[in-house]
Amino acid sequence: MALLVSVILSVTACSRPTTLQEVLNEGVLHVITREAPSIYYEGREGETGYDYELAKRFAEELGVELRIRVADDNTEILSVLSRDYAHIGMAGLSGQAGIDDLYRVLPTGIAAQSVVVYNREHGRPGSLKDLTGQTLHLVPDSNHEHHLDTEDNYQWQVHPGIDAAGILARVESGEFAYAVVSSNELELNQVFYPHVKEAFALGDPEELAWLFPKAQDKTLITAANQFLQKLQADGTLAQLSERFYGHLDQLNYVGARTFMHHVQNRLPNYEHLFQSYAKDAGMDWRLLAAIGYQESHWRPNAVSPTGVRGLMMLTRNTASYIGINNRMDAEESIEGGSKYFQMVHDKIPARIPEPDRTWFALASYNVGFGHLEDARRLTEGAGKDPDRWMDVKEFLPLLAQKEWYKKTRFGYARGHEPVLYVQNIRRYYDVLARITDRPPARPEPVSEIVNLEGTPPDTTPANQKVVPDDIQASLPSDLGLIPPTL
Repeated sequence: MALLVSVILSVTACSRPTTLQEVLNEGVLHVITREAPSIYYEGREGETGYDYELAKRFAEELGVELRIRVADDNTEILSVLSRDYAHIGMAGLSGQAGIDDLYRVLPTGIAAQSVVVYNREHGRPGSLKDLTGQTLHLVPDSNHEHHLDTEDNYQWQVHPGIDAAGILARVESGEFAYAVVSSNELELNQVFYPHVKEAFALGDPEELAWLFPKAQDKTLITAANQFLQKLQADGTLAQLSERFYGHLDQLNYVGARTFMHHVQNRLPNYEHLFQSYAKDAGMDWRLLAAIGYQESHWRPNAVSPTGVRGLMMLTRNTASYIGINNRMDAEESIEGGSKYFQMVHDKIPARIPEPDRTWFALASYNVGFGHLEDARRLTEGAGKDPDRWMDVKEFLPLLAQKEWYKKTRFGYARGHEPVLYVQNIRRYYDVLARITDRPPARPEPVSEIVNLEGTPPDTTPANQKVVPDDIQASLPSDLGLIPPTL
């Protein structure tokens, strides 16, 4: 609350309560947004998303309740803000011309640009001039239209009722040949649409922003700006950016198709085992499944040149230590992997909050606790935070360089491998979470948003994978799915 004192004192002489005072008096911060993985969505553990996490922290700073209203699209968000029916709008828009004339704009730390995408079966356009006679498809009230020129020989069509994922699904299926989406939404959804490729960007990256009604005075946006500056100074903005965007480049076209194929054809054979043993270990079954996929692509007979074996690729010593007799038995391997991961997780200092504690545990699972501690000491010695994964992952690769590992207790390690290992598993986990999450309609808000431990067991039947319609529509027919009618 300290950052608000100057704002409050400057307006207490006013006869009518300021916007900030109204928020404090009511005890509620009203925010309108739309569902998108880049902004806000509801998963198994509750509400999350980059913008949501910022708004949640801002409400906590003010000492008020955060009350979210979910709109159908940006058109509704802008309409509500124009009528001053919400304090903040989170729409994934930048402050381009037209927006900043109608609303107060506060950048939030994520930059994105409008990108032209196409189905890989079509030729790649190099510029808008190559789209003569073609139609670009886009969502309404976006960042994109101000980049388009009515004098060029192409057209564009706006699709009310369709979000960015819906646009991408239609490009994937071939219904749309070309479209324009935001680069951050493409990154978050790319794995589900492997036939969609980026052609070129329209303009430079623009920082995405929160929108405030022009009818408000400046007290609330000033307080929000001061709060975001504080988060930027203490590294929280960078940490949230890494959490939501720092692992999104880990699946290329072939990897995405292969993973989705294995989700449909291999995972159902083992899902009930992941669920059962993850529950015993107090962890999210999808995280355990993601580890198993990274280790063996869910192959129970996998063998590496170094002698690790089975679906969870356990070493002989590890299997013996945790009481696993047959590493090639899928159930024993999954049981052993869950036990071993929990042991590793328990060694990570409890003061490290989730999800970073889990990322550290994954790195330790891969490279060993001693090497992880060496990297954390190097991180601390460089003046960075040894309890933040985003800092430590910069120093792990240095364990392969003599000038660095000679300073450590445990010496040489191929430190780039745990970084890739963690990033891959995070991506696999994200995908599994997206295609298995089925929260109840409008659940009550929860206080703890990210918690990979102690997740309630999934109730989906073991051999039934529920895939959202927009994702299912994008998958090639050779993956055994029947796309719904679009």
